[in-house]
Amino acid sequence: MVQGHVDLVAVCENVKETNGSWEFHFTYSEDSGMMTVPKGSICVNGVSLTVVESAIGKFSVYIIPYTMEHTNFRMIQKGDFVNLEFDIIGKYVQRYMQSLHK
Repeated sequence: MVQGHVDLVAVCENVKETNGSWEFHFTYSEDSGMMTVPKGSICVNGVSLTVVESAIGKFSVYIIPYTMEHTNFRMIQKGDFVNLEFDIIGKYVQRYMQSLHK
């Protein structure tokens, strides 16, 4: 679930065509406190997507032909900056977990 806010800026590290779709890899500041999880949601430049692979400060998504044709992903290239919005439920869980450690 996303709300239309920008949480962070990320960099496109790689774009690779795979079996008629495209695999996009992004990195963002590891010390931002934000995180993604596989099969979780992430919003990139206003497009809500499912995370494929996830690690601290990086994630990847797959873009199908319809999404590539009808969104700004067709213009994103390696080295480009993009806006990220992280899943609101994930942000609430993260905030709650941090409050338990205080």
